[in-house]
Amino acid sequence: MPQRIQVIQEPLANQQKPRTVIHEVAPMETIWRLSKMYGVSMKSIYQANNLKPGAPIVIGQKLIIPNATKFQNVIPLYPNRCWQYIVVHHTATDIGKATLIHYNHQNRGFWNGLGYHFLIDNGTLGKGDGQIEVSPRWIKQQKGAHCVAGGMNDVGIGVALVGNFNERPPTPKQMQSLARLIRQLAHYYGIPPKNVLGHGDVPGANTDCPGKRFPWGELQRLLSSG
Repeated sequence: MPQRIQVIQEPLANQQKPRTVIHEVAPMETIWRLSKMYGVSMKSIYQANNLKPGAPIVIGQKLIIPNATKFQNVIPLYPNRCWQYIVVHHTATDIGKATLIHYNHQNRGFWNGLGYHFLIDNGTLGKGDGQIEVSPRWIKQQKGAHCVAGGMNDVGIGVALVGNFNERPPTPKQMQSLARLIRQLAHYYGIPPKNVLGHGDVPGANTDCPGKRFPWGELQRLLSSG
């Protein structure tokens, strides 16, 4: 596992007052990560769920998060010279979350399940609008299973947004999260703007992903204004 991990925390929402929420554990999530996401201590999460410190948690497990004061995206960045591109996808589904897509990809024969490195939610299935879910592939720094063309699985960071963008564009919050994520990844890994591609723009790819209504102009505006 690469060392000197950098963690970027991006505010997504702040609660006017603390409240208790129920969180469904996504692939590779940890109590440490949940404590950062919701602004609560690890100890309080363990106590609220009658868990011993260090007890394992599993995909799909429902956890009580007491007195949550915020919700924020937590993005780990790992030293790795292989990442040269960012490839944008849509799920081509109206709803979705990392757990569901992880199991769907397993059933389709994708090795290690969820084929993307990041998934940006659209507010369905209990996930936040603009929430960024980090794939096990990213945490383990493994190649993707999102774009065979151009060898992108080996050199491209796969970022998918939940939605069918042939029918309607992403939500504004999804676009804001995508722009922030691209800026962070591009800066850290030295990825030039010309290497930020839609799946269908990769030479040899036979797809219209991320959809005919994906707003590339809006993405460029958000990237330049950041």
